[in-house]
Amino acid sequence: MTTTFPDVTISTDRLVLRPFEEEDVMALAEMMNDEQITAWTSAPHPYTLADARHWATRRSHAERTEGRGIVLAVTEFLTHRLVGIVHLHHTDWRTRTTEVGYVTAPWARGEGYASESVLALAQWLFGEQRFERLELRTAADNTASQQVAQKVGCISEGVLRNAWIVRTQAGDGSWVETRTDLIVWSLLPEDLDEDEDFAGHGGGYAFGQRVDANGYAIGADWNRPVNR
Repeated sequence: MTTTFPDVTISTDRLVLRPFEEEDVMALAEMMNDEQITAWTSAPHPYTLADARHWATRRSHAERTEGRGIVLAVTEFLTHRLVGIVHLHHTDWRTRTTEVGYVTAPWARGEGYASESVLALAQWLFGEQRFERLELRTAADNTASQQVAQKVGCISEGVLRNAWIVRTQAGDGSWVETRTDLIVWSLLPEDLDEDEDFAGHGGGYAFGQRVDANGYAIGADWNRPVNR
Protein backbone atom coordinates (compact mmCIF):
# COMPACT_ATOMS: atom_id res chain seq x y z
CA MET A 1 0.00 0.00 0.00
CA THR A 2 1.32 3.43 -0.95
CA THR A 3 1.96 5.54 2.12
CA THR A 4 3.46 8.84 0.94
CA PHE A 5 2.28 11.80 -1.09
CA PRO A 6 4.41 12.93 -4.07
CA ASP A 7 6.63 16.00 -3.99
CA VAL A 8 4.17 18.29 -5.73
CA THR A 9 3.47 21.92 -6.63
CA ILE A 10 -0.12 23.10 -7.17
CA SER A 11 -0.96 26.35 -8.96
CA THR A 12 -4.13 28.44 -9.09
CA ASP A 13 -4.81 31.71 -10.87
CA ARG A 14 -3.41 33.65 -7.90
CA LEU A 15 -1.39 31.19 -5.83
CA VAL A 16 1.40 28.64 -5.93
CA LEU A 17 1.35 25.88 -3.31
CA ARG A 18 4.85 24.39 -3.02
CA PRO A 19 7.20 22.74 -0.52
CA PHE A 20 8.93 25.03 1.97
CA GLU A 21 12.44 26.32 1.27
CA GLU A 22 15.23 27.91 3.29
CA GLU A 23 14.30 31.29 1.79
CA ASP A 24 10.91 31.14 3.56
CA VAL A 25 12.38 31.25 7.08
CA MET A 26 12.14 34.99 7.76
CA ALA A 27 8.63 35.38 6.37
CA LEU A 28 7.47 32.25 8.19
CA ALA A 29 8.76 33.49 11.57
CA GLU A 30 7.05 36.85 11.05
CA MET A 31 3.75 35.24 10.06
CA MET A 32 3.67 32.70 12.89
CA ASN A 33 4.11 35.36 15.60
CA ASP A 34 0.74 36.87 14.71
CA GLU A 35 -1.69 36.97 17.65
CA GLN A 36 -4.47 35.10 15.84
CA ILE A 37 -2.13 32.25 14.94
CA THR A 38 -0.88 32.11 18.52
CA ALA A 39 -4.46 32.02 19.80
CA TRP A 40 -5.85 29.25 17.58
CA THR A 41 -2.90 26.95 16.90
CA SER A 42 -0.44 24.93 18.95
CA ALA A 43 2.57 26.62 17.34
CA PRO A 44 5.36 27.70 19.72
CA HIS A 45 5.15 31.22 21.09
CA PRO A 46 7.23 33.20 20.60
CA TYR A 47 7.97 31.59 17.24
CA THR A 48 11.71 31.97 16.75
CA LEU A 49 13.89 31.94 13.67
CA ALA A 50 15.14 28.56 14.86
CA ASP A 51 11.55 27.28 14.93
CA ALA A 52 10.96 28.61 11.42
CA ARG A 53 14.18 27.12 10.05
CA HIS A 54 13.41 23.71 11.58
CA TRP A 55 9.93 23.77 10.03
CA ALA A 56 10.99 25.05 6.60
CA THR A 57 14.02 22.80 6.14
CA ARG A 58 13.18 19.64 8.08
CA ARG A 59 9.85 19.12 9.80
CA SER A 60 7.53 20.15 6.95
CA HIS A 61 9.35 17.80 4.56
CA ALA A 62 9.32 14.94 7.08
CA GLU A 63 5.52 15.13 7.19
CA ARG A 64 5.51 13.91 3.60
CA THR A 65 8.48 11.51 3.57
CA GLU A 66 7.33 9.80 6.78
CA GLY A 67 3.81 9.34 5.44
CA ARG A 68 1.85 11.57 7.82
CA GLY A 69 0.64 14.00 5.17
CA ILE A 70 2.02 16.93 3.20
CA VAL A 71 2.85 20.57 4.01
CA LEU A 72 2.78 23.27 1.36
CA ALA A 73 3.78 26.91 1.53
CA VAL A 74 1.10 29.12 0.00
CA THR A 75 2.64 31.94 -2.04
CA GLU A 76 1.33 34.67 -4.33
CA PHE A 77 1.79 33.78 -7.99
CA LEU A 78 2.95 37.26 -9.02
CA THR A 79 5.04 38.36 -6.02
CA HIS A 80 6.15 34.93 -4.65
CA ARG A 81 5.39 36.31 -1.18
CA LEU A 82 4.47 33.78 1.52
CA VAL A 83 0.79 34.17 2.39
CA GLY A 84 0.16 31.04 4.44
CA ILE A 85 0.41 27.31 4.99
CA VAL A 86 -1.87 24.45 4.01
CA HIS A 87 -1.21 21.11 5.68
CA LEU A 88 -2.62 17.60 5.30
CA HIS A 89 -2.09 15.51 8.42
CA HIS A 90 -3.51 12.52 10.33
CA THR A 91 -3.58 10.69 6.99
CA ASP A 92 -5.08 7.20 6.93
CA TRP A 93 -3.86 5.42 3.82
CA ARG A 94 -6.16 2.43 4.22
CA THR A 95 -9.37 4.48 4.30
CA ARG A 96 -8.02 7.24 2.02
CA THR A 97 -8.88 10.00 4.49
CA THR A 98 -6.91 12.93 5.84
CA GLU A 99 -7.32 16.19 7.77
CA VAL A 100 -6.50 19.68 6.52
CA GLY A 101 -5.21 22.63 8.51
CA TYR A 102 -4.21 26.11 7.35
CA VAL A 103 -2.96 29.47 8.51
CA THR A 104 -2.89 32.81 6.69
CA ALA A 105 -0.52 35.72 7.20
CA PRO A 106 -2.27 38.72 8.81
CA TRP A 107 -1.59 41.02 5.85
CA ALA A 108 -3.17 38.51 3.43
CA ARG A 109 -6.47 37.94 5.22
CA GLY A 110 -9.73 38.88 3.57
CA GLU A 111 -8.46 37.96 0.10
CA GLY A 112 -9.89 34.43 0.01
CA TYR A 113 -6.44 32.86 -0.06
CA ALA A 114 -7.22 30.22 2.58
CA SER A 115 -10.31 28.89 0.81
CA GLU A 116 -8.56 29.03 -2.57
CA SER A 117 -5.62 26.98 -1.34
CA VAL A 118 -7.78 24.45 0.53
CA LEU A 119 -10.01 23.97 -2.50
CA ALA A 120 -7.03 23.51 -4.81
CA LEU A 121 -5.55 20.95 -2.45
CA ALA A 122 -8.90 19.15 -2.18
CA GLN A 123 -9.23 18.93 -5.96
CA TRP A 124 -5.75 17.45 -6.22
CA LEU A 125 -6.41 15.09 -3.30
CA PHE A 126 -9.66 13.72 -4.72
CA GLY A 127 -8.55 13.74 -8.35
CA GLU A 128 -4.89 12.78 -8.59
CA GLN A 129 -4.68 10.92 -5.29
CA ARG A 130 -8.12 9.26 -5.27
CA PHE A 131 -8.83 10.11 -1.63
CA GLU A 132 -12.40 9.74 -0.35
CA ARG A 133 -12.66 12.15 2.58
CA LEU A 134 -11.08 15.42 3.72
CA GLU A 135 -11.73 16.45 7.31
CA LEU A 136 -11.38 19.87 8.90
CA ARG A 137 -11.68 20.81 12.57
CA THR A 138 -12.27 24.34 13.82
CA ALA A 139 -12.32 25.73 17.35
CA ALA A 140 -15.84 26.67 18.43
CA ASP A 141 -15.13 30.41 18.47
CA ASN A 142 -12.88 30.55 15.42
CA THR A 143 -15.48 31.98 13.05
CA ALA A 144 -12.93 32.94 10.37
CA SER A 145 -11.82 29.33 10.03
CA GLN A 146 -15.43 28.16 9.97
CA GLN A 147 -16.13 30.55 7.09
CA VAL A 148 -13.31 28.94 5.12
CA ALA A 149 -14.86 25.50 5.71
CA GLN A 150 -18.24 26.73 4.53
CA LYS A 151 -16.82 28.52 1.49
CA VAL A 152 -15.11 25.40 0.12
CA GLY A 153 -18.30 23.37 0.60
CA CYS A 154 -17.55 21.41 3.77
CA ILE A 155 -20.43 19.85 5.70
CA SER A 156 -20.60 20.31 9.48
CA GLU A 157 -20.88 16.89 11.11
CA GLY A 158 -20.88 17.60 14.83
CA VAL A 159 -18.92 18.74 17.85
CA LEU A 160 -16.04 17.18 19.75
CA ARG A 161 -16.59 18.51 23.24
CA ASN A 162 -13.64 19.97 25.16
CA ALA A 163 -11.26 18.51 22.57
CA TRP A 164 -8.83 21.37 21.87
CA ILE A 165 -6.71 23.93 23.69
CA VAL A 166 -6.67 27.58 22.61
CA ARG A 167 -4.78 30.54 24.02
CA THR A 168 -6.15 33.87 25.17
CA GLN A 169 -4.07 36.93 25.99
CA ALA A 170 -4.23 38.29 29.52
CA GLY A 171 -4.07 41.97 30.44
CA ASP A 172 -0.35 41.74 31.16
CA GLY A 173 0.34 40.38 27.68
CA SER A 174 0.86 36.77 28.76
CA TRP A 175 -0.98 33.89 27.11
CA VAL A 176 -3.33 31.59 29.02
CA GLU A 177 -4.43 28.18 27.76
CA THR A 178 -8.12 27.23 27.93
CA ARG A 179 -10.09 24.26 26.61
CA THR A 180 -12.68 24.51 23.86
CA ASP A 181 -14.94 22.41 21.65
CA LEU A 182 -14.02 21.48 18.09
CA ILE A 183 -16.48 21.55 15.20
CA VAL A 184 -15.88 18.68 12.75
CA TRP A 185 -16.35 19.37 9.03
CA SER A 186 -15.91 17.07 6.07
CA LEU A 187 -15.58 17.32 2.31
CA LEU A 188 -16.18 14.39 -0.05
CA PRO A 189 -15.52 14.21 -3.80
CA GLU A 190 -19.23 14.48 -4.53
CA ASP A 191 -19.47 17.69 -2.48
CA LEU A 192 -17.48 19.53 -5.15
CA ASP A 193 -19.06 20.63 -8.41
CA GLU A 194 -20.10 17.67 -10.52
CA ASP A 195 -18.61 19.20 -13.64
CA GLU A 196 -15.20 19.78 -12.02
CA ASP A 197 -12.39 18.27 -14.06
CA PHE A 198 -10.24 16.34 -11.62
CA ALA A 199 -7.80 15.24 -14.29
CA GLY A 200 -5.53 18.09 -13.38
CA HIS A 201 -6.54 21.35 -15.05
CA GLY A 202 -10.16 22.06 -14.13
CA GLY A 203 -11.41 25.10 -12.28
CA GLY A 204 -8.27 27.16 -12.84
CA TYR A 205 -6.03 24.76 -10.92
CA ALA A 206 -2.97 22.97 -12.27
CA PHE A 207 -0.95 20.21 -10.65
CA GLY A 208 2.71 19.66 -11.36
CA GLN A 209 5.35 17.27 -10.15
CA ARG A 210 8.57 19.04 -9.21
CA VAL A 211 11.49 18.64 -11.63
CA ASP A 212 15.21 19.26 -11.34
CA ALA A 213 17.36 21.52 -13.53
CA ASN A 214 17.57 18.80 -16.18
CA GLY A 215 13.82 18.33 -16.34
CA TYR A 216 13.70 15.03 -14.45
CA ALA A 217 10.95 14.36 -11.90
CA ILE A 218 11.91 14.77 -8.24
CA GLY A 219 10.93 12.33 -5.54
CA ALA A 220 7.65 10.81 -6.68
CA ASP A 221 5.78 8.49 -8.98
CA TRP A 222 2.46 9.94 -10.17
CA ASN A 223 0.86 6.53 -9.64
CA ARG A 224 1.58 6.89 -5.94
CA PRO A 225 -0.88 8.76 -3.82
CA VAL A 226 1.03 11.31 -2.55
CA ASN A 227 -2.36 21.89 11.10
CA ARG A 228 -3.25 23.66 12.52
